[in-house]
Amino acid sequence: MSDTQPEIRKGLVGVIADVSAVSKVMPETNSLTYRGYAVQDLAEQCSFEEVAYLLWNGELPNAAQLAGFRREEAAQRGISPALHQVIQAFPHDAHPMDAIRTAVSFLGMEDPEAADTSEPATRRKAMRLLAKIPTAIAAAHRASKGQAPVEPDPKLTFAENFFHVVFGKVPQPEVVKAFDVSLILYAEHGFNASTFTARTVTSTGADLHGAVTAGIAALKGPLHGGANEAVMHMLAEIGEPSKAVAWLEGKFDHKALVMGFGHRVYKNGDSRVPTMTKYAEKMAEVVGDRRWMEMSRLLAGAMLERKNIHPNLDFPAGPAYHLMGFDIPLFTPIFVASRITGWAAHVIEQAADNRLIRPLSHYTGAAQRSVPALSARG
Repeated sequence: MSDTQPEIRKGLVGVIADVSAVSKVMPETNSLTYRGYAVQDLAEQCSFEEVAYLLWNGELPNAAQLAGFRREEAAQRGISPALHQVIQAFPHDAHPMDAIRTAVSFLGMEDPEAADTSEPATRRKAMRLLAKIPTAIAAAHRASKGQAPVEPDPKLTFAENFFHVVFGKVPQPEVVKAFDVSLILYAEHGFNASTFTARTVTSTGADLHGAVTAGIAALKGPLHGGANEAVMHMLAEIGEPSKAVAWLEGKFDHKALVMGFGHRVYKNGDSRVPTMTKYAEKMAEVVGDRRWMEMSRLLAGAMLERKNIHPNLDFPAGPAYHLMGFDIPLFTPIFVASRITGWAAHVIEQAADNRLIRPLSHYTGAAQRSVPALSARG
């Protein structure tokens, strides 16, 4: 038997697990494309619905295709009385990510095509999830505050309707645009932890709702989707721009993790950050509160100077969502409402050319041994 130590890639760092035509993450240029289009161009020039269509179909829609996509999504937004009852039974202090994970699982149980894993059925289920997830997120959020749910409005765009079901009103166009941009930037990002989780579940032959439920569970973690919440908690802890650099120095002294900085793939900056920062700055102007963005600017400058570490997308997204009026626990569920587009695209792709994902491990435990009698086990 060989004693050669195999190469272990903890966290699958650098491992190319499969091929994909959905998006391209390019560490060498710190850039990202969806189906060949630069993500920052899509964010500036397209709506979230156009990008969802692109991710699922490979091409941007024409006017007629976009209108049809929007009609279909808008028509599916309502959730059943049964799901409303389930949501009302959630503990009021339940984390919204736990709420939406449970809601998606329930949606799978009542979906008319639950057992059908064919591509046409999966596409129809993906559209239903895209449409219903915001309604479920908002219903759970409002229930936790003792508020009645707001019925979705089919006349509104996806982004407008999200504000409508959460707050009961639609803000000014600049706020809606900034939110729409954030949805596009968060929609897809290659084989990240939650997407790879969804593909792994799909590889077993499981259905879309199972894959998405697993993806949501992965996304809740603070090293993945939960980072935007952690960023805002960090800024709230600092409190004032004048305290930002000293606070950061204290973290350096204690070798503590600073959320919103660094990336597993991008080492010299993330191409999504300038666009999100631009719209976060616009939110600060609209709201008339520059405190959060000034803190962010000082932290980013000090981190780059001291550690040569760049901010990731979660860093500007946290204060942007706060300035839009969202409570911090809603930040990661918003990520879900966006990333369902990428997850569904990957589920469809995995199922179309499937092989069970089953990696190996290198055993480091005890050598093989005999089972002693119970009386001899000391």
